[in-house]
Amino acid sequence: MKILVQRVSKAGVKVDGENIASIANGILVFVGFDPNDSINQIIKLTKKLLNYKVFNDSYGRVALSVLEVEAEILLIPQVTLSVNTDKGLKPSFSSAASPEKGLDLFQSFKSHIESSYSRVQTGKFGANMSVSLINEGPITYWFEA
Repeated sequence: MKILVQRVSKAGVKVDGENIASIANGILVFVGFDPNDSINQIIKLTKKLLNYKVFNDSYGRVALSVLEVEAEILLIPQVTLSVNTDKGLKPSFSSAASPEKGLDLFQSFKSHIESSYSRVQTGKFGANMSVSLINEGPITYWFEA
């Protein structure tokens, strides 16, 4: 399981030209799954995602978490985080979870986050999405479990 987290002042996602989700102050989270991922990785990265220091405190230091500032979360499924790019000039999707497993894991990840935190929106799994964002900082973190 891999997640790319960006601190944003604004982010949104469209499918077929229609806005399906948007957030203001928060984090945009791109998530990809590997074939062997399970609830163990979801639990580990959910805890990290909600508690990792992403936001500035009153002194301007990156010292506050999503939970501490009550930020919004926009989850975007992104299979390309799990593709293999080591050989040639074309990505290999064999190192990514199957679409069925990826969907199941994405829904589990969303549900697990929502069981602890309610300010979550999502993109649409399997859709061709247009994602817009304003990255603040810029702050971008990569996590893998």
